[in-house]
Amino acid sequence: MAFSGKVALITGGGSGMGRLAARNLAAQGKLVAALDVNVDGLKETADGHDGILTIPTDVTDSDSVENAVRRCEQELGPIDRVYNAAAIMPTGLLMDQDISVIHKIMDINYGGVVNVAKYALPGMLERGRGDFINFASMAGWLPIIYLGAYNASKFAVVAFAEVLYHENRNKGVRFACVCPPPVATPLLQQAEDNVWPKTFDSAPPIEPQQVLDAIEVTLEKDTLWVFPGRGTKLGWRARLWFPRLMWKIVHRTEGF
Repeated sequence: MAFSGKVALITGGGSGMGRLAARNLAAQGKLVAALDVNVDGLKETADGHDGILTIPTDVTDSDSVENAVRRCEQELGPIDRVYNAAAIMPTGLLMDQDISVIHKIMDINYGGVVNVAKYALPGMLERGRGDFINFASMAGWLPIIYLGAYNASKFAVVAFAEVLYHENRNKGVRFACVCPPPVATPLLQQAEDNVWPKTFDSAPPIEPQQVLDAIEVTLEKDTLWVFPGRGTKLGWRARLWFPRLMWKIVHRTEGF
């Protein structure tokens, strides 16, 4: 287990990956601050799990994030680990999506990461310890039709996380940028409720625990990129080396 600290702060703690991470750590005796706008989801996350403090938080609101970080450290102690897991994934053609939806995706998926970094990371750097984990996606490397707005937000997270890591190397904090393929969490329901990219059918979604396990392995190696799932790293390399080929595959798959 890579986490030897005591206190974790998790955004998106009301469901999916954030919920699982919170429960896993609580089961190990850690103290967890679970943040989400979904108050009912937070209650479900904490139900039956001692050590989980639920803090209703809008990650797009910097004041809300600052207050959540302050409350976490006042009630639980200094933050030793952060999971930036809050995200939404409405799908659709870019010219069909409402402009407010496109902006909301960026505000949550990328803006939330920025807000948490600005308020949670300085204390970790000052103490010279901790783990700062940003959830990007393979969608932060592989753009596909129907996923343009989500792609843009995750490309932004990839760039932000990479520069953040290089600006703060050798300061005692370990960084991870997690880039999974589709994962079996409620996030996929948003695609089912809008437009399901046929590209998603190329392989079944991986289990969220696979992602969390891969994070621990990567942190132990003290490297930045986490590519959970079989063939994920190969897909990343294919995009870097053969971008035109990847787009031909996307067009053929989606029928464009």
